[in-house]
Amino acid sequence: MPEGTDAEGLTVGQVSARLGVTVRALHHWDEIGLARPSLRTAAGYRLYTARDLERLHRIVVYREIGLGLDRIRAVLDDSTADVPGALRAQRTQVAERIARLQRLSAGLDRMIDAHENGLLLTAEQQAALFGPEWNPDWTAQARKEYGDTAQWRQFAERSASRTPEEWQAVAESVADLDRALAEAMDAGVTPGTPEASHLVERHREVFASYFPLTRQMQVCLARRYEADPGFAAHYDALRPGLATWFRRIVDADARAHGIDPDTATWE
Repeated sequence: MPEGTDAEGLTVGQVSARLGVTVRALHHWDEIGLARPSLRTAAGYRLYTARDLERLHRIVVYREIGLGLDRIRAVLDDSTADVPGALRAQRTQVAERIARLQRLSAGLDRMIDAHENGLLLTAEQQAALFGPEWNPDWTAQARKEYGDTAQWRQFAERSASRTPEEWQAVAESVADLDRALAEAMDAGVTPGTPEASHLVERHREVFASYFPLTRQMQVCLARRYEADPGFAAHYDALRPGLATWFRRIVDADARAHGIDPDTATWE
């Protein structure tokens, strides 16, 4: 039944609209004795007087700053309550909450930046970490090509929380792996041997710094290393034929795990 206006007070609906609280909250506060309307209509509907409204205003203010209903009751009704002390304690909690929200906001900014730009490093930092051959435009190109993929999202999530020092560790692990691959090729390690399989597994672990790499995806990546002029030039600069040799040891390892390299797909 719609609640109308009474000359001596405001209805629940009117108070709800004026204070921006729900009718349900007003009913609850009435039930627990926190804010009871002083009047009733002849039909039994609640009516709030000006004095009731003043108490409700204070409840809303205290609730907005985070005080619980029991604490609000004490502040309003207990003459011995240390109101300034309670408010100071709440102010401390509010300050802590603001600091947490500011950290969250900064984290969200980094996440947005990482999704849009990949590496959260300056061009100078990238050159220092990844070497003079590194092209800062490569990340933008990768974003354009792979920005809608799950792998780019996984990469962005890692990038958002990674410091320059952590990127340095990633760059060093990649360089160590490259040296190990070149040395293994020099040593005559052949596809399908335990030594080759260990290197394939190590490559997948190192690559997980960017995003998780399944065996099928690794097959596709190794083939790209061989076919893409940029990747092939990088590996063949370490050792002539290294890109092809790496593709062969990845293919052999895939077969050992029941994967046909010729039908492997990017998952």
